[in-house]
Amino acid sequence: MANTNSAKKRIRQAARRTEVNRVRVSRVRTFLRSVEEAIESGDKGSAEAAFRAMQPELMRASGRGLVHRNLVARKLSRLSRRIKHLGAPAAAA
Repeated sequence: MANTNSAKKRIRQAARRTEVNRVRVSRVRTFLRSVEEAIESGDKGSAEAAFRAMQPELMRASGRGLVHRNLVARKLSRLSRRIKHLGAPAAAA
């Protein structure tokens, strides 16, 4: 247990930041899930709309240090490729 006032304050701050970050990461996962579900349904229009809504959320999470920027680039690249090939023959995907 912390003894000094500054250490006690850091514990309080860390707990507060952890809770905020947990909410933010959950929000990002929700947006990712909505894109995945739209792709699985095969509806290209809704998949593109969900993708456009997800992009700024992922970028914001990266800017705040919640996820690595390379993870964001990888997710965007792979999901956009899957959306692009939606409705195309199975060999192209």
